[in-house]
Amino acid sequence: MKKSSPAIPATNFQLILKRTGVILLGLLTMAGCRQDIAATPSKEFSPESSFSISSQSSLPSPIKQTAQGIVHLEGNGTFSLLDAEDNTIQISLFEYQGENADLIQEGAEIQVEYLEESQTLPFQVLSLLLITPPPLWAKYRSQAEEILSSMTLEEKAGQLFFIRCPSVDTVEQIAAFHPGGILMFGQDFAGLNAEQTIEKITSYQQASAFPLLIGVDEEGGTVARVSSNPLLRQIRFPSPQQLFNRGGMSAIISDAEEKSRLLLSLGINVNLAPVCDVSTMPIDFIYNRTLGQDAAHTAGYVDMVVGVMKKEGIGCVLKHFPGYGNNLDTHTGIAYDYRPLETFESSDFLPFQAGIQAGAGCVLVSHNIVSAMDSVNPASLSPEVHRILREKLGFQGVILTDDLSMDAIRMYTEGENAAVQAVAAGNDMLIVSDYSRQIPAVLQAVQDGRLDESLIDGAAVHVLCWKISLGLI
Repeated sequence: MKKSSPAIPATNFQLILKRTGVILLGLLTMAGCRQDIAATPSKEFSPESSFSISSQSSLPSPIKQTAQGIVHLEGNGTFSLLDAEDNTIQISLFEYQGENADLIQEGAEIQVEYLEESQTLPFQVLSLLLITPPPLWAKYRSQAEEILSSMTLEEKAGQLFFIRCPSVDTVEQIAAFHPGGILMFGQDFAGLNAEQTIEKITSYQQASAFPLLIGVDEEGGTVARVSSNPLLRQIRFPSPQQLFNRGGMSAIISDAEEKSRLLLSLGINVNLAPVCDVSTMPIDFIYNRTLGQDAAHTAGYVDMVVGVMKKEGIGCVLKHFPGYGNNLDTHTGIAYDYRPLETFESSDFLPFQAGIQAGAGCVLVSHNIVSAMDSVNPASLSPEVHRILREKLGFQGVILTDDLSMDAIRMYTEGENAAVQAVAAGNDMLIVSDYSRQIPAVLQAVQDGRLDESLIDGAAVHVLCWKISLGLI
């Protein structure tokens, strides 16, 4: 059998043709025939055109590829995708006309089909599929960490405190203790009209090096800090039950819109609502503050209210985790909850899950002792309750204690160490009245090693992210 000659690579063949053409052209010129060649170009011999055709045919065809990973935004319509093997792929949304372009959010896990071309970067998107939504406030985290890096330990620790509004020397106290927020009660609005209220709150903001969360409990009904003042609203906001009985969910939505706009107009940026507790029994302590319906209806109510508050731009607080049920009033003493965990999973957790999925920025934890989760510590001081909230319910925002000055918790704390215990348990913010003792106690605990400064940093970043999300920073 005759042995075949080895194939000449395309690029080598092109080079041979080109060189042959140059040599032939030189010989013809020497023979005096150059003018004839120029005047009568040959279609059968054109080195340049031959090279061009061969070059195009040698380019590899684009290949469809699929990758899954975490999005990192890079601007100008591009993003990178970090896959499970820590490989980074650069992707472009330029001229992408497909669906789900809004899925490209910092921290989201997506699956992307793209066109891989060896000479083109970044690669062009063909289709997108969401695998896991981005963590709450992922796009604000780098900004929050940058702010944190410029803060002193005293300023960072202060961000963890949502202090009860001081009755005297408020401006001076804010400047001295750097609180993250001020919680105002009915007495703080007494006798003030809208203009005076705005002036008062503005003075608080001006005294703070960092924008303050200004919060109230404006649930409606029996708990109405602002609308109990007829100078701010002629009549107090109705309770959730009153609204629901009058006009169903549409009445609740209209109320949430009006309430949010009124509070924001006064300078109040957080409403400690909605109440997520499930209660259908009028004899329950918490009943009058709830929707008074079962878990499914309450979850629907929470979803709608959080959606309205988020749209209006006011912070909301889901309370009182893990669910009050038929427990006693923790303002006057400890409440023990002996219900099984299954009851919480099938009922009490549902409204909180609805609020979390709707984008709530904060969850308030009660002082109830829930034996199925922690038979020793009040929920607000229980690492296990906080683990359940973070891991089982997937909450990534600010965890806030109920007031650490309430009677229910005093026997479980050691005076000034209440705040130290609360931070160690996993809270990001603490509602306190005696902040002048509690803030120094936290600072001392960091300095003597009882609290790691990383706990302070992590909590402060959550607080700063919440503020950024509300447009305060």
